[in-house]
Amino acid sequence: MYAKGVFSMGMQMIQDKVMDEEDRDLYMEIENWFEENLPFPPQCLNQENVVCFFKTENSEEMMKMIRPALWLLDRYDHPYFLVYTNTPGEIVYEDKYQVVVKAPGKLIIEKVQEKWGPQAPDQ
Repeated sequence: MYAKGVFSMGMQMIQDKVMDEEDRDLYMEIENWFEENLPFPPQCLNQENVVCFFKTENSEEMMKMIRPALWLLDRYDHPYFLVYTNTPGEIVYEDKYQVVVKAPGKLIIEKVQEKWGPQAPDQ
């Protein structure tokens, strides 16, 4: 598997015309909220091979806004992983809400959690 963020997956589904019009509009509202409220990392603007992670100290508001996007991925049976890590990799950008790291080639998934949430079940 190769790293891809929720926004990349959502936009790909729109480009592939997978979503119906109402769901596409919902997704665009979510993306617009993030564009208006989070700085846009230059690495993302340049379409570099990077992955963005929300910082835990500000993740509650971000997760509240991202849950509808995850719901859309679920609705269209699009697989995804939520990744929680203390070692995200080489940080190439950082702001109050997020870090951007260079994406590795392939991801190695050590543990799959059946249900997602702000805390893993064993924490």
